[in-house]
Amino acid sequence: MTASEADPRGRARAGRVRFATFNVLHGRPMREGRPVALPPGCGPDAPLVRAVASLDADVLALQELDRLQERSGRVDQARAAAEGAGAPYWRYASAFTTGPAPTGGQTPEPHERALRVYGPDRTGSGAGVDDGVPSHGIALLSRLPVRHWRARRLAPAPVPMPLRTPGRRGLTVSWDQPRAALAAVLEGSRGPFTVVALHLSFVPGWNVRQLLDVRAWTADLPGPRILLGDLNLTGVLPRAVLNSPARKLRRTPDASPRLSRTWHDLARTPTYPAHRPLVQFDHVLANGIAPDAATGVATPPTEVSDHRPLVLELPL
Repeated sequence: MTASEADPRGRARAGRVRFATFNVLHGRPMREGRPVALPPGCGPDAPLVRAVASLDADVLALQELDRLQERSGRVDQARAAAEGAGAPYWRYASAFTTGPAPTGGQTPEPHERALRVYGPDRTGSGAGVDDGVPSHGIALLSRLPVRHWRARRLAPAPVPMPLRTPGRRGLTVSWDQPRAALAAVLEGSRGPFTVVALHLSFVPGWNVRQLLDVRAWTADLPGPRILLGDLNLTGVLPRAVLNSPARKLRRTPDASPRLSRTWHDLARTPTYPAHRPLVQFDHVLANGIAPDAATGVATPPTEVSDHRPLVLELPL
């Protein structure tokens, strides 16, 4: 299947690619900042699929996805989202696996160190085979063909933080969880480019360290580079971190003159909380692309999550 067959409307964009990043809160329906029950007869993946399809994104980074977990109806949410988005090229990377809780349900197993990566063929590259282990992680979906995939697991912060939890009053002291990052080299109408999807720690300082690690990890991939995700960093912080001096610059094989070491914010708009956005945790940044290249920036409301998606288009 070609990109145009997966998305006929993409031809009308005259070489423009629509990107989106969305922390989906495992597809949990929300209303006015509070979780709500699914309507009778509604499948567990239906709200998530509708939300993803409504974005009409050619490249989509998703965070806080469940895979085979009880709370989300044992759905493979990455697969369901990819089918809903019409994206034949996708990968899901587990941040951590889960196991049975002593009192029922599921409990995280954050010390599980195997990075499991799944795609359309249901093969887990980290586990060797699809072992059906419930997990939680991120996904990168694409309507454009992918030349190369790369995945990385990010260790959790060693300290807890008080956080607001949807459906609970006040603050809850929470331990950090392992995170994951996915990178892909895509085939654009103007040549290859790199997309990086990630979800960073909520612990200040630790998320900065993770972002710098991801910058170094993707330094050898071809530009332009677009980074999408819930970074748990606000305002200009992600750009400042990415533009900070490297501890050890690696030489990159990409000698294209259009690629610079300067990263730009492509959208500055609040995305959280979804019912009344006040801060921006969700970002799209790029290097090798002009800072004013983005068009169609939007944060449309959806029926799921406590975050709003961030959507924009780029000439690629």
